[in-house]
Order: sequence, then C-alpha cells, then structure tokens
Amino acid sequence: MVEQNKNKKKKAQLPFRLNILFFVVFLLFSILILQLGVVQILYGQEAQDEINRTENVKTEIPVPRGKMYDRFGNLIVDNEPKYAITYTTTGASSQQDHLDLAGELAQFIEKDPKDVTTRDLKDYFVLTRKDEAYRKLTEEEKEALSNNEEYQLVIDRITEKDLSAISDTELEIVAIKRELDRAYALAPQPVKNEGVTKEEYARVAEHLSELPGIDVSTAWDRKNLHGYTLGNYIGKITTSKEGIPSENLEFYLSQNYNRNDRVGISGLEQEYEQVLKGQKEIVQHTTDKAGNVINSDVIHDGSRGKDLVLTIDIELQQIVDKIIQEEITIARERHPQANKYLTDTNVVMIEPKTGDILAISGQHWDEEDKEFYDTSYNNILSAYRPGSAIKGATVLSGLDSGVIRENEVIKDRPIKLKDTAPKGSWQNLGNVNPIAALKESSNVFMFFIAMRLGGEFDYYPEIKPTYNRESFQTFRNYFYQFGLGVPTGVDMPYESTGLKGNELMLGKMMDFAIGQYDTYTPLQLAQYVSTIANDGYRIQPHLVKEIRNPSEEGEGLGSVVTQMGSDVLNKIEMDDEYIDLVQEGFRQALQEPGGTAFSYFKDAKYNPAGKTGTAENEVYPIVDGKVTRVNTENLTLVGYAPYDEPEVAFAVIVPDTGSKNEYDINKVISRRIMDAYFDLKEQRYTRSLEGGDSSETEETSEGELPEQENNNLDTTE
Repeated sequence: MVEQNKNKKKKAQLPFRLNILFFVVFLLFSILILQLGVVQILYGQEAQDEINRTENVKTEIPVPRGKMYDRFGNLIVDNEPKYAITYTTTGASSQQDHLDLAGELAQFIEKDPKDVTTRDLKDYFVLTRKDEAYRKLTEEEKEALSNNEEYQLVIDRITEKDLSAISDTELEIVAIKRELDRAYALAPQPVKNEGVTKEEYARVAEHLSELPGIDVSTAWDRKNLHGYTLGNYIGKITTSKEGIPSENLEFYLSQNYNRNDRVGISGLEQEYEQVLKGQKEIVQHTTDKAGNVINSDVIHDGSRGKDLVLTIDIELQQIVDKIIQEEITIARERHPQANKYLTDTNVVMIEPKTGDILAISGQHWDEEDKEFYDTSYNNILSAYRPGSAIKGATVLSGLDSGVIRENEVIKDRPIKLKDTAPKGSWQNLGNVNPIAALKESSNVFMFFIAMRLGGEFDYYPEIKPTYNRESFQTFRNYFYQFGLGVPTGVDMPYESTGLKGNELMLGKMMDFAIGQYDTYTPLQLAQYVSTIANDGYRIQPHLVKEIRNPSEEGEGLGSVVTQMGSDVLNKIEMDDEYIDLVQEGFRQALQEPGGTAFSYFKDAKYNPAGKTGTAENEVYPIVDGKVTRVNTENLTLVGYAPYDEPEVAFAVIVPDTGSKNEYDINKVISRRIMDAYFDLKEQRYTRSLEGGDSSETEETSEGELPEQENNNLDTTE
C-alpha cells in the first residue's frame, strides 16, 4: 500500500515538470519571434539587400595609348578623343533583356544598321514574333525535335518576305541589340563609338538610371599628325569591333586582356604593344542576385600608355619623301621609254654609330591613279639585287681569306671560262688594285676573288676551273658578318632577309661577287655600309630611341623610362687595315676623278664616301595579252659622311629603271638627301645660336645639284 502511494506521487510530479518545460520553451519562442519581428521592422530592407548581394567583381576600363614623338620631340602620333556609349554586362542578362534595353536606347541615339546580318534579323524575328515563327513547325516536328533543333529549323524557314516586315525603326533596335549581344562579362562593349553627337551623349547621360549597364565615356582614335608619312612603321591597331585577332587571342587573354580590347596589329603599334597600352582603370562592381550592377567604385585610377621617342627625324623624313617623288617624276618625263617601268624608290638613312634610323622612305607611282603611295615597308620586306654596291664586302672577303693581297694588281679585261659566255666590267679598266677596283667598279677583280675562293688561282682563257661547292657558303658567311642575308634586328614585327640562289656553281658565285645573285633589303644594305663606316662594328638598327612616362603637365615629354642603347651585333673578324682600304676605295668612288659617282659628289663639302651599283633585272609585263620579258636595271648607291667621322649612312635602291638609262636617279637622289641632312643640321645649329627651338620646322634649302658630267659613268656596272 505504501508502495502504491509513492508511485502516485511520482505520476503527479511528472505533468507539473512537463508544464514548466513547455512554458520555458514557449517563452523562448516568444522572445525569438519578438526578435525576428524587430529585425524585420527595423532592419528588414538592409538585411534583404545583404541577402541579395553577390560577391564584388571588378572590371577594367581601357585608357589612351602612349604617344609617339620624333627624335627632336615633335609629336607624330596622338590620341584623338571621341564620345562613346558602352554597355557592361555581368553575364546574367537574357536576350529579352538586351532587346528591351536596345528599345530604350534607340530613343536616345541613332545607330546605322549596316552591320546587321540576316541571322541577326532572323533571331530578332523569332524573339518579337514567336508565335508566328513557331507556326512554321508541324506538331509532329515539335514532338520529335529538341528545343535547339526546333529553333534552328524555325530560323531556316524564315523567309526574306518575313524579314521585310521588320521596319526601319526596328532595324535600328536590331543594330543596337547586336552590339549588346557581343558584350563579355564585365568588359565594356562599345555600342556606338563612331559619330556620337554631343546631343546623343547628353541624352544617354541624362537617362543612365533607366538604362542598366549603359554608360557614356570617351574613346580614342590614333591620329598620325603627318598623314601617311611613316605610316607603315607606325602601324595600326584594331577597332573595338574587331577586338583581338583570333590568331593572337590566347596570348593576349593570358596577358589579362579582354576580347574586345584594341591591340597593335602592325608596325611599332604591334612591336611595342605592352609599352603603349597603358594601365586600365579598375572599377569594382557590386551586383544583386539577378546580376544587375547596383554600385560601382573606382579602386585604381588608370594611366595612359608610355610614350615612344623615335629615332626618326620627321622633317628629314618628309624632305626625303618629296625628293623621291620629284626624281621619279623627272626620270619618267625625260626618258619615257627607258623609264616606263620606273615606279618605285627606297631610301634608308641611319646613324652608323648608334643604329638610329633617321629616315626610311619608299614611294610608288601609280600610273592608273596618277598619284604616289607610301611603300616604305619595302625597305624591310622587299629584297633586290644590289649590283656593285656590295663589292666592299667582296673585297674584304678576298683580303681576309688571303686570296688577294692589299697591293695586288689584276688586269681588268673580259674573262672566258670553258663553256660559258665572256664576263667583264662595264668597260675595260686595265690594271686595278683593290682600291681602284672599288673606285672604278671592276667586275673582273671581283670575279678573280670568287674564282680563287672556289679553288682556282691559275686563270687563262677557256680554262675549266676547279671548284669547291662549299666555298659558296664560305663566301656567304663573310657577307653575313655585314648583315647581308641575315636579320638586321630592327625593332619591327617582321623583316625579310632576302632570297638566296640555290645553284651553287662557280658562274653563280661570280655573279654573287658583283651583287647579281642573292637579294637584300635596303635596310640590310644600310647596315652593311654602316658597318664599313663604323670600322667593322655591326650595330642593330632601331626605330625607338627612348621610352618615356606621360608628362605630368599633360603635354610634351615625361621622364625617361628606358634609353635604347647601341647594341653591337658583331665585329667583323678581319684586320682593321683591310677595312681602312675599303673605306678609302669608297671615298675615291665619290671624291676622286674616275670614281663612279665623282661627277655628282665632287663639290660636296661633307666629305662623302660610298659605292654605286647597277644590277640586271627582269620584269614580265603583259603586252597584247601575252607575258613578255623585259630587261631592266636596279640602280643602287650606298654611302656615308663624313668619311673620317661618319654621322650618317644611307642606302638608295631604285628598282626596274629600264635597260638604257640616261638619268642616274640613284646618284641624284643620294646627293639630294645628303645635302638635305647637312642643310638641316646647319639650320638647327643656327637656330640654336639665335635662341630658337632647333626642332622647329622651317623651309629647307635643298641646295643646287652639281652640273652632271659624264652621265654614262657606271650605267652598265
């Protein structure tokens, strides 16, 4: 009985304890609900915004590219600002979003639909006339096909008649939507950056809050302040529509570029892309969970690209362009039959000791258009037979190899090998030593060098000489030391090294010795003569002299970042006395009676030296519907001045001048460009004494040409 009473007491206590527990739980829940209510009322919107936020993302805004100046600080390439309207997407926008946005934006801007494709129109038709479009499918097709297959079949069945229903107003919307669709996530995509008016800019800016992702900004176009002059070397950049070329896409993306970034695709714009591009402005965006940008902050100000100071003297460059045009015109007018193929001339002027390219010009006369075009790219991309201009390298090869001696005399007369046509100089020159062979341009002296390098020392008429084919490569190896047949190292994306003949026989080796076999670019010839002028040091040519920071004042040059040095590629491996001998031969060719260019340079005050050249060439015009062969000549002259302290070297090549020239255009151009160089130097010195800016452009006196004497000199060299 007692035990039963105890059990009853325990049962009575259990509900009481449960009630207390339930009450405590109830109390806790009440407090929690009350707290949630307070949060909802007081902090609800803030909490919801925090829930809706995604992590911060960044975008990069392009900046202006670096400028280009000539060696005297004259601006050559600038950035021309222009209004732009851009679109930035987070990647969450749908086709319908873009369509709606395009419709809104079309109220504020005009957009030319010239780039709209048929596929763009069909996609728009489906998006705006979905029921009509999908009625083109049967019920059986809808059941059998996937969504993608259905869509493609609908696209295929939309006709031109269907598309004709799209109005002009809609075409403008399609054109805008096309640009919106091209946007990559968080990379500003130009919607319109050509011809944006101030009114359009203002209207869009006023309604930015209604146009998600749209912004107004400033874009830049490159502007060459001197027109086409030097344009081939300045190069080009892509448009915002083109973006990065597909063949270079992976490389640039790995360098943190965006797909629609503008990049250099030729010339210095390409070669110095990493220098010119600048540092983009970095903007941090905060988006809601729908992908809409709800806040943006600039976290890193952008800075435009670094500037290039070129080696070019833009005033000299323009004068050289003009001289070439004038002389091509004169040559064609005076001798229309002989010079009807003369349409091109190439000129390179360079500092031998530094490799600075002072001027690099090429002009082409277009007979159909009756005007000149800039073809200066031929100086590094096209190669020509140079003729006797390379005989300095031939003589040095002979001296260093020991097949000729410094005081050796060879009788210049036609020579005849067995089973070959006779070979000779432009006229019988009699006894010549190495200096005279250069001064008077003896082919025969060079033939003997080639024969002896090939293994034959005992020439007599009708001899069948011994010949070692490997000697041809030995000969070429000597030429390589001067930069002939190998890259010059110029700071451009591409350059030609010329063509090498593949017939390694003695007769071709003899032609090689007088510049009638392998071909070289004008820049290679300029490097070759610079190497001789520079006592055997081959310097790498370059177009950029300095890299500078943008000026803090906004105009002019900033501080120096990099000073381009004079890189010695190699030193000619031969006795310095041999180089002295060739230098003297070059001096006499321009300064001593009997020299092949003496009549043109005899009164030059700047102590010039050089070597002329004439190479046989062939062109194949179509006459009366048939391809015909015409023999022409390449006229060449390489040189430098002053002879004792060279400060400028040059190479002139005038290809295809006709076979019977009475106008030595190569010599006339050479004299005029050298006069121009030293005239400019004197004018700048005078201006500096007067306190003026030595880089200012003034009218330049090009000097009077010497009266032409003995015009048949070197014409069959």
